[in-house]
Amino acid sequence: MSKIIKYFETIAEIPHCSKEADKLLEFLVDFAKSRGYEVEVDDAKNIHIFKGAPKLCLQAHYDMVCMGKAPEIETYVEEGVMRAKDASLGADNGMAIAMMMALMDEGRELEFLLTSDEEIGLIGANALAFDLYAAYMLNLDSEDEAEVYIGCAGGADITAYGSFDLCEGEGACYEVSVKGLSGGHSGVDIDKGIPNAISLLVEYLDANDIDQLAALYGGERRNSIPANAVAIVRSAELLESDGDVEVRLLQETPLVYCKSADLIAALHSFDTGVRSHNEALGIPHTSINLAIVTADEKGEVKIETSARAMDMEALDALVAETKAHFEQYGLRCKVEDKYPAWKPDVTDFTKLVDTQMRNVFGTSKLMAIHAGLECGVISQKYPKMKFASIGPTIRYPHSTREEVDLASAQKTYEVLKRVIDNIA
Repeated sequence: MSKIIKYFETIAEIPHCSKEADKLLEFLVDFAKSRGYEVEVDDAKNIHIFKGAPKLCLQAHYDMVCMGKAPEIETYVEEGVMRAKDASLGADNGMAIAMMMALMDEGRELEFLLTSDEEIGLIGANALAFDLYAAYMLNLDSEDEAEVYIGCAGGADITAYGSFDLCEGEGACYEVSVKGLSGGHSGVDIDKGIPNAISLLVEYLDANDIDQLAALYGGERRNSIPANAVAIVRSAELLESDGDVEVRLLQETPLVYCKSADLIAALHSFDTGVRSHNEALGIPHTSINLAIVTADEKGEVKIETSARAMDMEALDALVAETKAHFEQYGLRCKVEDKYPAWKPDVTDFTKLVDTQMRNVFGTSKLMAIHAGLECGVISQKYPKMKFASIGPTIRYPHSTREEVDLASAQKTYEVLKRVIDNIA
């Protein structure tokens, strides 16, 4: 077993869900200090590790999206691919941390920047205020081998919310649910045809003319395509299961939303997924994920969406359009965790990384990604620094299907070491 795989398995045993990663923070601080590195931790729990006069800074985040049984992660390897049993794996971004740990073992004269709570809105990166020394930063949060990323989407979370009156309902009470879908990353997977559990649920409600909604709960994370959704409804007509939608009769008589039809219409008419394509880059240009819906038994409604765009003008337009959509149904809206796009830029540094990628993999492409990389935020804070992003092949991040190709991880680590040697 290689050192980076061994270190990754060590990381997987330490809980590090977003907002709950203090144990991994403490472990990494102790690990770096024990190998002779200087360490700083700021108020946002970002970790800055360095030695000597580094020319290159390696950057990753140390939180993960916890799905299924995570943070209880039991890894296994099958045909060269590592997965976790009924849980997200945390290869995003744990494999990068394992590579950093292996480099610290060698005592490399490098700078390491480990940011907090990336998966819930690039919170650590937005609060970053360290004095960084290196002229170059290599982000290790990409998820496709033999590709060098030089640009990324910007994003924003738009939340619609409101309070609604409840009324007496009529007819039988049913639980209508969509459960156990595959899920996926709301950026890199948004164009892969992965079904959205909330959308499937409200499509069924609309098709069956349901206008008595007692409650609705759907989605798991803002940056995940929903895998589960459940509604409690009342209906005078018999409801039956259909495809992915399961229906169960309940012996209850709950109150229902007086404006159930409006609320269902607001969700059913919302166009979740890719909104436009970027032909030059071959990726989505704008997209939005209907991520989480809570309509509780007290009449309180919260609808959470995550928007992405490859430029800020398009992002602003998508945010405005989303707000207008929900406001027409009597909901109020707020925008949170907005982060900038990283405009694609070819530099001497990206050419160097591209060359070393070709030397190891035999091929390479300069790419942009329809997801938020911290390069977009950090590049605004350190405008003189040059950036690129690489990573091993990780499939289905932010889901219980997450997997990492171990041969890809080893070869990406070789690319990383070659970049370090050339800059040194």
